[in-house]
Amino acid sequence: MEFSYFKNQINQLKSNSLGGLKSQFKLVPELRIKISEEKIRKSNPRKAAVMALFYPDESGDTQFLLTKRASYNGTHSAQISFPGGKYDQVDDSMVETALRELEEEVGVLQSSVEIIRQLSDTYIPPSNFLVTPFMGFLEKKPEFIPNEEVAELLEIGAKDLLDNSNVSSIVLETSYMKEIEVPCFKFSNHIVWGATAMMLSEIKDLLKEIE
Repeated sequence: MEFSYFKNQINQLKSNSLGGLKSQFKLVPELRIKISEEKIRKSNPRKAAVMALFYPDESGDTQFLLTKRASYNGTHSAQISFPGGKYDQVDDSMVETALRELEEEVGVLQSSVEIIRQLSDTYIPPSNFLVTPFMGFLEKKPEFIPNEEVAELLEIGAKDLLDNSNVSSIVLETSYMKEIEVPCFKFSNHIVWGATAMMLSEIKDLLKEIE
């Protein structure tokens, strides 16, 4: 997808209906679907926000950024995700959380990002976070400056997200599921599953409407 076309469709992206759980649940195992909204509310989840950042590459095609987290002794060690993190009391809103974390993790100035829209909240059972995703864009590719939390930057083409052949499944053992088949995206040699895949599934459905 050419970035000039992507930009011309932003008003449409803002106004189109979100797929919500219907989109998200395309990329979750059946066991995960059984977690009800009521159970999520009762768990009193912590708040977090992430940024799905879109920008042009050198050829003028649309890309977005994912990061591979550094290895550490924690639930999301070495996983692939959008830049983002937990809400802080210094943040006036969830979008401020997403922008602040984006700048801290990969060096993109908050003031340079134009927000497209907020997406559907996504619950992460192992860490009890309720994550609010946002879509934003830059007029040109930035110079990324990753911090110590980021092991690798993954720049993914929007066309690769829209390619159905990149949707697959893997057998995983997670903190709350044993040897279960999990839907995922495969981008080159990288596997994206869990909450990030759920968010990407909603973004994919949005982008399909403007193809």
